[in-house]
Amino acid sequence: MSMDIEEFFHDFRQVLLSGAEARGDFLETEFALSMTRELEESGAIEGFEPCHYKAPRGMRVDGYWLNDDGISIDLFVVDFANREGLESLTRSDVDALLKRIENFFTACSLKELYNELEETSLGYGLARDISSRANTFAKVNFYLLSERLLSEKVQAIENRIYQKWTFTYNIWDIARLHRIKTSRGAKEEVVIDFESMFGQGIPCLPAHIKSADYESYLMVMPATILGDLYGQYGDRLLEQNVRCFLQARGKVNKGIRSTILTDPEMFFAYNNGITATAREVITEPRADGIYIREIKDLQIVNGGQTTASLFHTRRKDKASLEKIFVQMKLSVVDSEKSEEVIPRISEYANTQNKINTADFFSNHPFHIRMEEFSRRIWAPPQQGALRESKWFYERTRGQYSDAQAKASKTEKKKFLAEFPPSQMFTKTDLAKFENAWDDKPAYVNLGAQKNFAQYAKRIGQEWTKNPDHFNERYYKRAIARAILFRRTEGIVSTQPWFNGGYRANIVAYTLALLSRLCTEMDKSFDFMKVWETQDITEVMQDAIEITSKVAFDSIMSPATGISNISEWCKKEACWDRLLLKSEVLKSLLSTEFNGLVTNKEVIIEELNSTAKVQKPDGDIETQKRGISIPPITTRWLKFMDWWK
Repeated sequence: MSMDIEEFFHDFRQVLLSGAEARGDFLETEFALSMTRELEESGAIEGFEPCHYKAPRGMRVDGYWLNDDGISIDLFVVDFANREGLESLTRSDVDALLKRIENFFTACSLKELYNELEETSLGYGLARDISSRANTFAKVNFYLLSERLLSEKVQAIENRIYQKWTFTYNIWDIARLHRIKTSRGAKEEVVIDFESMFGQGIPCLPAHIKSADYESYLMVMPATILGDLYGQYGDRLLEQNVRCFLQARGKVNKGIRSTILTDPEMFFAYNNGITATAREVITEPRADGIYIREIKDLQIVNGGQTTASLFHTRRKDKASLEKIFVQMKLSVVDSEKSEEVIPRISEYANTQNKINTADFFSNHPFHIRMEEFSRRIWAPPQQGALRESKWFYERTRGQYSDAQAKASKTEKKKFLAEFPPSQMFTKTDLAKFENAWDDKPAYVNLGAQKNFAQYAKRIGQEWTKNPDHFNERYYKRAIARAILFRRTEGIVSTQPWFNGGYRANIVAYTLALLSRLCTEMDKSFDFMKVWETQDITEVMQDAIEITSKVAFDSIMSPATGISNISEWCKKEACWDRLLLKSEVLKSLLSTEFNGLVTNKEVIIEELNSTAKVQKPDGDIETQKRGISIPPITTRWLKFMDWWK
């Protein structure tokens, strides 16, 4: 047991304690949210919806997510007891915990458990959803989240078939969390051993010269193998920030499906094929050519719709894929260059459906600018605090951990004083803060990645029109919105009507409703006051308490035919109905609320003034950075001449 993981466990526990205190959460809830947030960021899961239900008959569930593929569901069970030291998670512990969540699923799907539950209980909506959709599920993914250290004696738990479903088992212990948080934010990679999985390697044609900085291969992939890979790994194969499969609604997907069903021999001729990347490829020369035996970290950056269409058409339409082959261009990209190279491959390869540049990764100028602001701008001290601090924008996964990894104890203490854990936020966090206030609460409830995709699309368009809009004031406003969001989480958690469920939904709709109220008053909320105090006023706290109750009452009565509150909150109809409450809300809020808003003209004038200052400042900073780099090559000197 290394000191590294001991220290990680201690630090993780301290962050949990402070996070639970700030949000008014139980520690177990905070643990589940922290773990699943990492799984979302790494692409291991699509999302997580807390839903705690425990029964004396050996059943338990702590959360779930209905996946976009329409054929699988993720169910979560949590092992947490606020242990002060690292303890071992044994095989008997694992079996007992997974059995409880299995029992919950089978009771819902085979015995209509929802009939035994109160309609207002947290488990009712999920139980009813499972009961109604059980026949459409092909796979049930069980996740065990543990604060303990999985025993080395526990080997991988094999998938098993239970009646019509495939059960898969995923154990995330503290060591596995430690690995993804401390490996420069890398996700757990997909490793495909073609020989062990399919009995043979894949023939390939090298498409690079020996002196090149990267390797590239051309392959012809059997569609049966692509379908099997998607069935096993799902969206983990698709580059996370490109796009999710949109089922068979678009023209491209309908065309793919039609070709599979009616003209499979012509699929190779009609389809543009797949563009993919890998971290490493293991090849084997044979008498008849070169074969790829293994691919490490396979990511499809273009052709996700093709891959998913093969899987879904085979499953839903019982189509044969035996006669179908797909061309694949595979580029092997070193992990150190992946952040620079993969976005370009993705952007240039995706031409079938136009995707905005901002959808790609973390090196868009918007994210770089936000990162620069976060490292430079000091936030005012909160009331009672003696020193200023900064907010840490994690532009790429793992930056916050990486900044501390090689620091001495003194340096780490200094870093945490400058960038407290409570003031770290990611790209997906920023998208939540912004979309909630910008009239997009339904997006926020879609899950972190889908919400971010919607935000990125909007920001990309705005950046193209006017990049100077994203100035220091924009950054400070974003931090103010972060403070509002997190304070609202804490306020909702302490309300007498709050039963522990749907907090994320309530928070998003609460802030959206307050924002809409400001719009209807023809006013703008004064975010700069929040920035200057790094907190909200008592008047704003009262407004949040009142508004959150209005939001709660509305979303807890979904439209006819919808029993799952979380699914209801993802629909625009939920937002439309809540907007009808704005007049009622005006009568409930105190007249003091008017003091928190200001005339739009004042805000617009301040924004224009800031933008004028921002542009020359930005140019000066760019020149300073350019001149500070030593011109060590002729190419660099030529570039400097051109740039000047």
